[in-house]
Amino acid sequence: MKTVRLFLFFLIPFLFPAALSAQTAPDQPFPDLLTEETEEAGGYDEIQEQLAIRDPLEPMNRFFFRVNDELYEWVLKPTTRVYSRVLPRELRECFGNFFHNVATPITLVNALLQGDMQLTGKTLSRFVINSTIGVYGFVDVASVEFDIDPERADFGQTLGKWGLAEGIFLYWPLFGPSSVRDSVGLAADAYLHPVPYFHDDWTLDMAYYTTSRVNNLSLYPDLYEDVKRYALDPYIATRQAYYEYRKAMVER
Repeated sequence: MKTVRLFLFFLIPFLFPAALSAQTAPDQPFPDLLTEETEEAGGYDEIQEQLAIRDPLEPMNRFFFRVNDELYEWVLKPTTRVYSRVLPRELRECFGNFFHNVATPITLVNALLQGDMQLTGKTLSRFVINSTIGVYGFVDVASVEFDIDPERADFGQTLGKWGLAEGIFLYWPLFGPSSVRDSVGLAADAYLHPVPYFHDDWTLDMAYYTTSRVNNLSLYPDLYEDVKRYALDPYIATRQAYYEYRKAMVER
């Protein structure tokens, strides 16, 4: 039961199409969307070939994409709008800093597994500075005063750096875009997040991570909306954006 709880706890951040904003670091530009210019330059087939995206389950993935889109429109989007109206942006940014600071063990362990001592040092420095001077991480003093900007690392990225290919593309119901490799990575990272180890109430886990994701989406509300507004095919644009971001994470 504990294993299932940890797994579900970590996967909750990737609810709905807002997974794009959840997995795209704030300091990373959102990947270019597929527009009419993209089609004129070679179209979807060329893009897919360049990224080596394998999507044999596309009919099923598209179905789940539509389901998640409806959930986003009818549940997550209205919730986020109310949340943004109630809380000022400055306070939401403080909450975002706190959530990022709490999840530090995920980045720290994966930085060590990747043999990236520079990232390990930065991650430790940020955690110590923000947990003390930054009042438990609510203020990102490390970035503002010491120019130590936040970076992320996860086990899916670690597997990629070890040479494991992405595998086929998967669009999980509720959880959003992923791949075989990154799905395994999510399960492994579930054991690194500290929050579930402090209590035995799974409803608190749900509340914590739901708030975290709604808060994150409230800070970057236009990511998914831009995909739907400007892309000729939002599903393909989402798939491309996800693979470009994950490829950049592995190659950095």
